[in-house]
Amino acid sequence: MEQETRRHAVVAAIAVWAAMLSINLVGWTEDLPLTKNQPITEFQNRAQDAKPYDFDAPPEGFFRSIATAEDFEEEIGPLRSHVIVPVKPTDRFTINTPAVFIVFALHQHYQGFKIFGQGFPESVPGLAPDQVVTEDVMQVALEDESGYLKLSPPSGGWCPGRYKVEIHAGEQVNEMSLMGVMRFTITAEMK
Repeated sequence: MEQETRRHAVVAAIAVWAAMLSINLVGWTEDLPLTKNQPITEFQNRAQDAKPYDFDAPPEGFFRSIATAEDFEEEIGPLRSHVIVPVKPTDRFTINTPAVFIVFALHQHYQGFKIFGQGFPESVPGLAPDQVVTEDVMQVALEDESGYLKLSPPSGGWCPGRYKVEIHAGEQVNEMSLMGVMRFTITAEMK
């Protein structure tokens, strides 16, 4: 008797499953409506839907975060990895600042590469805006989740004004490797 009840339950379950399957198959076999002679622009990404990438802003993409700071610390991350974190994040420094740090966290990546920072005087009296005054590079290994660039003052020290740092990623600096720009200000006051 117990076996008979089990058999009926199995047959009932199969019948319910088959009914559900046939309902789904009916929905799948219906033809989708076709529209004839549509222009190709209807099937492409529309310009008004795409957000243009701003190369004159802080880098995005595989950077989870990026900031200018007075210093950095190394902490143990949740997976027992070394994580670089900014200390006193700011975009204003004094003329006697020993170095400006750009500290960043990265999304997952599948090979090593370099991060370059080239500093230019954007609005500094007496300095040409296309002249590199400070730079640094960091080799990012496959296991690295974060890192930093250390921008030392140019010979003669920092001059008061506004600086921009072009951030490049790859194996060398070129017009295709630019990821974005970080900015900071050097003030005339002393620390």
